[in-house]
Amino acid sequence: MAQNTFERIEEKYLLSPAQLGAVHDGLTGHMHPDPFGRSTVSSIYYDTEDYRLIRTSLEKPDYKEKLRLRWYGTPSADSTVFVELKKKFDGVVYKRRAQLTAAEAEAFLTDGKLEGDAQVLREIRYFMSLYRPVPRVLLSYRRIAYTGAEQGLRITFDDSVRFRAGMLRLNASSWGREILPPGQTLMEVKASGAMPLWLCRVLGKNEIYPASFSKYGTSYRDYIYPEATRIEKGESSYA
Repeated sequence: MAQNTFERIEEKYLLSPAQLGAVHDGLTGHMHPDPFGRSTVSSIYYDTEDYRLIRTSLEKPDYKEKLRLRWYGTPSADSTVFVELKKKFDGVVYKRRAQLTAAEAEAFLTDGKLEGDAQVLREIRYFMSLYRPVPRVLLSYRRIAYTGAEQGLRITFDDSVRFRAGMLRLNASSWGREILPPGQTLMEVKASGAMPLWLCRVLGKNEIYPASFSKYGTSYRDYIYPEATRIEKGESSYA
């Protein structure tokens, strides 16, 4: 059964091709691809009409939260998808998610109606009543994930990261504007405790340092906000 509650530290790194190869070599004997292997991950991020949640997040407060609908591949109406409420406080990430069918998730995120009174559903309903969020951005990327012997350690590698602000539907293909710097891969290290020494050595030897990179934040800062400014001036060029 899939895990639906997470509490962990997450660090992000932007890797050059050479650094990516070195990390993959360093994982040998310590980690292996998880059961999903390589997959296409897509998420619709929900926010207020004025992008309050991502604007707050970019200010790097001690506490922030977001709501997203996540799926793998191209789902049908009865495919399993995840409605995720993600919070970060004092450097620790807390994620709660509900596994639903695509049809259930779309109905739930539209009107909050769904049978059941699980704690995570109550938390999501409260979030929705507080912020009245709507779909704002769709992000998709190719991911390969690794797990290892150390309990709670997971490393993911994302490339071809694309975003779009239109056609925010589960059954739409994963096209969009590339937002990663050319030739770079986004690595995320997720651990329930301290990072293992062998991994610290791999990162240090290859001069790999944490990077502040948010997929949704980058989409808003670099594309959505500038375009909104152009629209106000009557200079819109974004399609």
